[in-house]
Amino acid sequence: MPAEVLAQAAAEMLDWHGSGMGVMEMSHRGREFVSIYEQAEADLRELLAVPAHFKILFMQGGGLAENAIVPLNLAGRRAGAMDFVVTGSWSQKSFKEAARYGPVALAASNEADGHTSLPPPASWRLSPKPAYVHLCSNETIHGVECHELPDLQALGCDAPLVIDFSSHAASRPVDWARVGLAFGGAQKNLGPAGLTLVVVREDLLGHALPVCPSAFDYKNVADAGSMFNTPPTYAIYMAGLVFQWLKRQGGITAIEARNRAKAALLYETIDNSSLYLNRVAPDCRSRMNIPFFLRDEQLNAGFLAGAQARSLLQLKGHKSVGGMRASLYNAMPMAGVQALVDYMREFEKNPR
Repeated sequence: MPAEVLAQAAAEMLDWHGSGMGVMEMSHRGREFVSIYEQAEADLRELLAVPAHFKILFMQGGGLAENAIVPLNLAGRRAGAMDFVVTGSWSQKSFKEAARYGPVALAASNEADGHTSLPPPASWRLSPKPAYVHLCSNETIHGVECHELPDLQALGCDAPLVIDFSSHAASRPVDWARVGLAFGGAQKNLGPAGLTLVVVREDLLGHALPVCPSAFDYKNVADAGSMFNTPPTYAIYMAGLVFQWLKRQGGITAIEARNRAKAALLYETIDNSSLYLNRVAPDCRSRMNIPFFLRDEQLNAGFLAGAQARSLLQLKGHKSVGGMRASLYNAMPMAGVQALVDYMREFEKNPR
């Protein structure tokens, strides 16, 4: 979270704009919170250039719940399978969960190379008339990012593309002409945990399976303006502050340029090192989540201890892959990346 956003939230904790109450005390249908919600939605639509024929839904349950909610809403559109491109741990979870609600097909996978590359779209084995095609456009654990979304129409497929963009939402522009639905938990780039963003094309509403809970039916949520049930009000407020912060930074184009520069600095340090190693193919390296390994893993504990002493925290890699991982989300300043790079160079000269 950006420091200035946290400071603003702290200043408004007890009294939001002279209303006499904090946001957590507000009725979600009261005029005060409705104004917060409407501003947040408008700012997000502007930032991501979301077309008018897409609905923005503020939901709950995180990206993991959307692995069920998406098939509950889209599996019944047509009789075909739900196609999945598995590029890491999160798309693997999506694939397994969707199988609970209808037929699924594996269109492509990079498991054979340890999730370190991306299968080119021309190699995908798409089903005839799939209900949709699912892609996790940034895999946090393995550090693989799809920098250009596939054009399914060019592949002869008329199904909507569903993207899980949880970990890089608002870090770069979205080509909405190629997307039918995008979803993501807010807790990486958009705000605190508790809020889930869904951006869905209008023609994909109204196809929910009969067993879909009413609160998870996208049409119900859209028709009720994300207030079919009580939304995560404080998380929406915090996300709204982040959206305003992003606008002050110059918008998504400016933040993307900053993210490119931050990632380039860290990758350059890794690639020019004899101690550190990144295994992801250069053309699909994530700008948000950068895993790296020490060639001598006996040095891992010392590296982490030295990092913590310098307030460089949460660098330990995911337990499923090991090593290290640096997450360079929007709010991480270049100074933070420079501090990490300086420490990495120092440690390489004198490992302990």
